[in-house]
Formats: sequence, structure tokens, C-alpha cells
Amino acid sequence: MIPVTEFRQFSEQQPAFRVLKPWWDVFTDYLSVAMLMIGVFGCTLQVMQDKIICLPKRVQPSQNQSSVSNVSQAVASTTPLPPPKPSPSNPVTVEMKGLKTDLDLQQYSFINQMCYERALHWYAKYFPYLVLIHTLVFMLCSNFWFKFPGSSSKIEHFISILGKCFDSPWTTRALSEVSGEDSEEKDNRKNNMSRSNTTQSGPEGSLVNSQSLKSIPEKFVVDKSTAGALDKKEGEQAKALFEKVKKFRLHVEEGDILYAMYVRQTVLKVIKFLIIIAYNSALVSKVQFTVDCNVDIQDMTGYKNFSCNHTMAHLFSKLSFCYLCFVSIYGLTCLYTLYWLFYRSLKEYSFEYVRQETGIDDIPDVKNDFAFMLHMIDQYDPLYSKRFAVFLSEVSENKLKQLNLNNEWTPDKLRQKLQTNAHNRLELPLIMLSGLPDTVFEITELQSLKLEIIKNVMIPATIAQLDNLQELSLHQCSVKIHSAALSFLKENLKVLSVKFDDMRELPPWMYGLRNLEELYLVGSLSHDISRNVTLESLRDLKSLKILSIKSNVSKIPQAVVDVSSHLQKMCIHNDGTKLVMLNNLKKMTNLTELELVHCDLERIPHAVFSLLSLQELDLKENNLKSIEEIVSFQHLRKLTVLKLWHNSITYIPEHIKKLTSLERLSFSHNKIEVLPSHLFLCNKIRYLDLSYNDIRFIPPEIGVLQSLQYFSITCNKVESLPDELYFCKKLKTLKIGKNSLSVLSPKIGNLLFLSYLDVKGNHFEILPPELGDCRALKRAGLVVEDALFETLPSDISILKIYLSWNLMYLLLFSTDRDRWFHLFLFGFFVCLLACLLVCFGFLVNSCGRKGILGCMLLVFFKSMKILCQGHFLACLHLYRVFIFVFIVYIVCVSRNLC
Repeated sequence: MIPVTEFRQFSEQQPAFRVLKPWWDVFTDYLSVAMLMIGVFGCTLQVMQDKIICLPKRVQPSQNQSSVSNVSQAVASTTPLPPPKPSPSNPVTVEMKGLKTDLDLQQYSFINQMCYERALHWYAKYFPYLVLIHTLVFMLCSNFWFKFPGSSSKIEHFISILGKCFDSPWTTRALSEVSGEDSEEKDNRKNNMSRSNTTQSGPEGSLVNSQSLKSIPEKFVVDKSTAGALDKKEGEQAKALFEKVKKFRLHVEEGDILYAMYVRQTVLKVIKFLIIIAYNSALVSKVQFTVDCNVDIQDMTGYKNFSCNHTMAHLFSKLSFCYLCFVSIYGLTCLYTLYWLFYRSLKEYSFEYVRQETGIDDIPDVKNDFAFMLHMIDQYDPLYSKRFAVFLSEVSENKLKQLNLNNEWTPDKLRQKLQTNAHNRLELPLIMLSGLPDTVFEITELQSLKLEIIKNVMIPATIAQLDNLQELSLHQCSVKIHSAALSFLKENLKVLSVKFDDMRELPPWMYGLRNLEELYLVGSLSHDISRNVTLESLRDLKSLKILSIKSNVSKIPQAVVDVSSHLQKMCIHNDGTKLVMLNNLKKMTNLTELELVHCDLERIPHAVFSLLSLQELDLKENNLKSIEEIVSFQHLRKLTVLKLWHNSITYIPEHIKKLTSLERLSFSHNKIEVLPSHLFLCNKIRYLDLSYNDIRFIPPEIGVLQSLQYFSITCNKVESLPDELYFCKKLKTLKIGKNSLSVLSPKIGNLLFLSYLDVKGNHFEILPPELGDCRALKRAGLVVEDALFETLPSDISILKIYLSWNLMYLLLFSTDRDRWFHLFLFGFFVCLLACLLVCFGFLVNSCGRKGILGCMLLVFFKSMKILCQGHFLACLHLYRVFIFVFIVYIVCVSRNLC
């Protein structure tokens, strides 16, 4: 007998696939197994037992006599007759007492086979095989979508992700955080889970649940121990799971192949059910116990008519009625499935009930095959959808990212990134992170926080722990803030810098920072946005002193004028957009610094001349060609810094002599050819930059600038420098590179404070030895060609120190400390080397090494004598010789010891 277990592969799938089998599929599977057993049982009987038993059929007497005579004749022809007996009885009467056919076993088998093939109805012959075939087709239709390549891959992927989502510790933690349970419920939760775990069995583990979501409260699902902190590995696994769910959702929502295949296989089963019911109902009566058989085999058996007994007819008739009942139930179940498929919208799935129960409001609805599989899961257990929905929520994903971020960025690791910024504040820069680590707020010494290219930043209430925080920089970050954190920033934040690409990145809460003193805005703003939205509420920033806008505004917003009463510095970097309508500047009476950079200005705005408190004016990268209006600056008595660089100015008007308060003046990167002598009547100038022009001659009146400390004429066409330049005794920086100079005057030695000299790019052949008199000038501060540097005398050691291998001096004397402190350190190291020399002297046992020791002692005492006389440069030279001899001596002693 064929065991039924051999057919399990047709009906059973992977154990995890059962979650996609609703109750009707499970029920029809059991019906299929029952029908399969009927078919297998019938086929086994067909094979193991006789199918039909036939005997020659009884006929009428005349017929019997003829047949008997025929039989007797046939027998007489083959066997001899016995001798007659003297009995008076009638032999015919004796023959009629029993029907003797004289057929052997093979003839009976032949008759049975011929009658089975020709007389028995085909339905009675093939009934068990039909049952078996129909049942296998039903099983194939029920499980085809699990085997078809286009759908099985999606199902396997979905089941794999579903199991991981169900088992993930993050699912339990996310649901526990929003469950709103009281403490007593949380204490009992673990016990409930331990009792429920003892009842679970099977290879699916946690994928098998016996109750639905509506009968199992979430408090019995969330384990208290699992809801604790996740380790790094679990966090990374949950993070990868979020990415898998996202990609799977995008892939599956594109089509509806699963839904279409399930509908088609269900329709096919309904059609097959109707066909089976139709022909089985009509043919079930053909299964009869007695069958008349008329076959023309008389020449072989001697008989033509037979009466046959179908031995399994009674059993097959019962099995057929039972089979029809099973098929009817199967078909009704399929009809219900069709009703469920077409009555409900299975291509859309809403997580509304999950959002209400869990409080996670951002779980999105899904569609197509993703929605269909979730509907199928709900028929198995809605708890799966609830736990799976956690990985569709961006809020849940952000919480997980925050947890992983905290594990990655520990306080110690963050402290290693601390640095001092341009405002001399202790700053923590964080760039391109997935969020803001909560561990940042444990660094209480933090003064400045810089966030760059970080999306979805949430500033929590714990920022109040940063008592020293004064500066916040947000570069391309979308920021949300807790109400308690906003209250803290209103009281403590002094500097805010915001760089944005999208207007949505501009935080609306910045307008309420009442103690904010400096505001820097960098981003693209249209005129309407800057007027109506962005700067409308700046009037509430009562403490604002510095405002910098790097954008593309066409006029100064009215909101800036509203804060003009306390605004002291305003910077507008306009990226080439023409700035018009500057009359609002007149209202900024307290403005001390003004920068209008790259604003496409063709003339100096007249409104600037009304700013009587103005001290610094920067008009960089505009389109200025004429500056005749500069005479109006004489009314600005406090103006000390004027920067007109990177323009197209061709000449400097004589009226500049009236700007007697100027201390810093920059005309670099213009087209100036002639310097007026009246320029040098501004005798307070300390900084004068005339680089990158077309100047050919420097007037001797430059000697009047006795306060001059910085002078640059780099990249001009100057051929000679006036000797009056060297009367500027306070000059510290002199840049005369990239000109046409051929001689450098020896009077440069008068510049005792000169610390930086750039002469590179001229036509010099030698440098004057008087450079050695510039005591503040070091090699790092001298910009010159190497070949030209070699022309300096060898005794100017302070300039040739870079050629020395004296690393110790470079490490100790490369700063700008006091000269006598340098001498003290130098003497200390010389004495230290002398002590080492004496110690090694006891090991000397040859005349050659004694000679070396004597030379070293001589150099040592000579250097000490020169040091006491204050000849610092010569002492350094001897010190280098001393080091060389000392190394030779150490090598000799080492070889002797070996």
C-alpha cells in the first residue's frame, strides 16, 4: 500500500509560509488531504484486489440443451467416452443438477479482463484515479503562488523580514515606549511572558501564536528585560532591518502579481469544483455491483454472454458520495474566498488601528502586493502586522538611529573633537551625522556647538545641562526644538549661525531669542521671502548687535531697520545681486561697521555718509570706478577703516587728504596707476594695501606715515623705492614682491621692527647685508628665492638657521619670545652638553679621542665667552660647531666601548 506521507510534499510548504495561509486555505488543505486519502485508498484497492469476477451466463432450456450438446460434442472430441453403465437413470437429468463449465483458471482470467475492459463503465474503472488527479490539481492550485518564481521570491523575502521584525528587540522596545503602561503592569509583564513562552513549540519559535491581537493585550507581549537598552549589535541589526523594509516596500508596491495569482488560482479551483460536481453527479449511478458482459470470445471459451460482479462497486459508490461531499464543501469554501477577494479592497492596507493603539502616528498606509500580504497576515494573526508596522515608521527609525548614535559617540569620543573656534570658544563640530547624539549634552564645558549637514535634528530639553553654551551653528540642518530647550536658548544663546539651502531649514524659533547678540544667515532668499517671512520678526531680537546676511536680497529688509536702534554691525554679502534702495541705512544711526560685499554697487551709497557713528566701511567686490564722493567721508569723524578693494577704481582723488582719521586703507585689486601725494597726508594710517594695481612710482611723501606698520605694493610695476620709505621706523610688514625692482636699499636695516619681508619676483641680484640689522626678521618671515638668499653674508646666522641641522634650536627658539630668554635657554643646553662631555671624558683612553675632547672644551669655553658678551648670532654659529664635534666624539667613544 502507498503511504499517504509520500504526498506531503504536494501540500506542505516551509513552516514559515503558514502565516500567509488564512483559515480557509488551511481548511481546504485538510479537505485535500481527505480527498487524497480517498483516491489513494481506491487506487490501492484497484491494484491489490480483483477488479471483476465473471461467470458464463445462464440461458433458456433450448439454449441450454444446444449448449450442453455443444459442450458434450466438444468434450467428446477431446476425451474418450467411458463404457456405458447398466444404470436405468437419465444422464441429462443428472447434468442439470449443477452448472458445469469446464473452464480453467486462465480462461476465467481472460474473461474477467475482457469484461473489465469492454463491459465495465469508465467511471467505475477510473474513479479512484480521477479522485487522485483532481485532488493533486487542487493542491497544486492552492500552493502554486508559493512555487512560482515571480511570486515565491517576494513571499520568501517578506516572510524573512517579517520574522526578523517580530523577533527584533527593537520592536518590543518601540512598542513599550508608547504603550503607556503603569508600573504594576510593567512588573507583571515579565511573568506573563514567561508563562506564555512555556506553551510555545514548533520550529517557528516566536512566529507561532495561538491568539489574535484583539485577544492578547500588548502588555503581555512586551518583555521588560527586552525593553531595556539595546547593545551595539542589536542596534545595527535593527538599523539594517529598517533599510530592508524600505527597499522591500518600494519593490513590492510596484505591482500586484501576488494578488492576481491568488485570484486566478482561486477562480481555477471554483471552475474545477463545478466541473467535478457536474460530471460526478451524473455518473455516480454508473457504479453498479452486477454487470452484464457480452463479448464475442465463444471460439476461445465456448461462451458469449457472461454475468460479472464488480467487487468494489459498493465501496466505490460510497467513496464517490463521500468525495462529492468533500468537493462540495471545498467548492463552497472557494466561493467564500472569492467573495472575500472581491468584496474587500485588498490592494490597500491601512494601519489606522495600529496608529491608534500604539500612538505611532506616522505609520504609512501601503498598497498592491504589500497590502495584500498584510491582509493575509491579519487572517493568521493581526499581531504580526502591528509589530511589522514599527519598521515602517520614521519616528521609530529616528529613535533607533538616536540610540545607535549614542552608542557610537560616547562623551570621551566627543571630547576628543573639541577645538577652539575663531571667537575663542570651546567648540564641538559635528558633520554629516544621522542625528544629534544625546551624549553631547554631557559635555558641560562646551561653549559652541556646530552642526553641519545633519537632517532631522531634535534639540531636547537636556541642552539645559550645557550651562556654558553661548554659540550655535546650524549648517544645512533641519532643526526641531523642545519647548524647554527653547526657553534655555532664549536666556543663554549669544551667537547663532544658520546656513541653509532650503527655506524649511531656517528655524522659526530663532526670532524669539531675546538675548541673541550675533546672527549670521547664509542662504538663498528671494525678495518676497526675506520681506514677508524670514526677517519679519527680527524686531523681537532686542539684544542683536551684529547681523550678517549672505544671500541675494535686492534691498535692505524693513525688519533690519526695526533693529537699527541697537544694531552695531551689519554685513550684506549679496553674491552679485544688485542692491538698490539703500535709504534705509540712514536710520541706522548706531551702526559702527558696515560691509556691502559683492552688491554690484557702481558708486558709494550716499546713505552711508549719514552714519556718523561709522568706524569701518568695507565695499569689497563691487563695481566702483569713481570715488569722488569720498570727500563726504570727512563728516564721519570716527571712520578709521576704509576698504575699497576688489573694484575697478582707476585713480584716487585728492580729497582723500581730508580723511585724517583713517588708520587702515585698502585699495588692492583695482586699476590704480598713480598715487597722489595727498594720500600720505592721512598721517594716522597704520595699514596701507596697494597691491595688485598698475602703480609705477611711490611718492617720497610716504615717509610722512610714521605710524605705518603694514605696507604692500605686491604685483605692481614699481621700479624703485624711495629712501623715505625707510623712515617709517614702525614698519613690521613690507610686501614689495612681483614688481620691477632691481636694487634693495641698504637703509632697510633701519627697520628694526621688520618681521616680514616679501621681495620675491623682482630683479634683485644680491640682498644687502644690512638685513642682519633687522633683529625681528626671521627666516620664516623672509620671502625670497633660494639662490638670492645665498648671497647674504655667512655671519647672518639668524637668517641661515634653516640650513642648520640644529633641530633643538628650531624647537625651542622658533617663537617670538624675549631674546634674553633665548640666550638663557641656549646657555642651559650648552652647559648640559658640557657636563655630558666631562662624564664621557673618563672613558677616553687614546690620544685621538683626547684631542677631540680638547677641541670640544675649547669650543665650549669660547661660546660661553661670546655668550657673556651678548653676541647672540656668533654664539649660535659656534653652538652648531659644538654639536657637530660632540656627535663625532660620541661615535668614537661608542666604538671604544664596543
